[in-house]
Amino acid sequence: MEIIRTENVKKVYTVGDIEVRALQGISFSIEKGDFVAIMGPSGSGKSTLMNILGCLDIPTSGHYFLEGINVNNMNKQKLAEIRNQKIGFVFQSFNLLPRTSAFENVELPLLYDRSGSVKDCPNAAVRALERVSLVDRLSHHPSQLSGGQKQRVAIARALVNEPSIILADEPTGNLDSRTTIEIISLFQQLNNQGITIVLVTHEHDIALYTKRIVELKDGTIVRDERVQGKNGKLYKLAGSSEEER
Repeated sequence: MEIIRTENVKKVYTVGDIEVRALQGISFSIEKGDFVAIMGPSGSGKSTLMNILGCLDIPTSGHYFLEGINVNNMNKQKLAEIRNQKIGFVFQSFNLLPRTSAFENVELPLLYDRSGSVKDCPNAAVRALERVSLVDRLSHHPSQLSGGQKQRVAIARALVNEPSIILADEPTGNLDSRTTIEIISLFQQLNNQGITIVLVTHEHDIALYTKRIVELKDGTIVRDERVQGKNGKLYKLAGSSEEER
């Protein structure tokens, strides 16, 4: 099943009298259950593409389909509904509310969901925290959590609405090497459970643990290939890291 499809997507920004062509005709698709790394140097267009995939922005031209729905002509309210119901976001800086507990941070997206698709919000939040092995930190505030635990809360928050896809923007950028292994291993486990993940990273070593690498340069795709041999190998490393603590 196709989750994402872009057709000749272009994005042009006007800065004064200058046109900046951030994307110059991106066409690709992502199937359900895939785990894709989007790579590229600064200015390659990967952040712009991520914003479009996340319905935070719309193309200047071309088409973007999410689960077969063309989102190009949606108004701000419809885009917000799509983001809340179909997309889970994970950011480098965690973006947790500092004065609320882990449980409350995870439950928050459900409180903004007008569709009523989730009937028992508290239980859904607890289940999401269980999936990231943090159910024993329900009442902890972000200041009481390590960097890795904060990112796990952020991942639980992304999962709580049972989204079609998770978009992770440099999710290990603020983490040390050992915690990076644990977080990428968690993404692998979630992907093996059938969750579709798109991960933006500048670290080639991290990208090798996904299933597919899409590389951008100057707003175009210069590489799109399957990765073989390393997906799943982080489990043992992550287990060793946990035993050392």
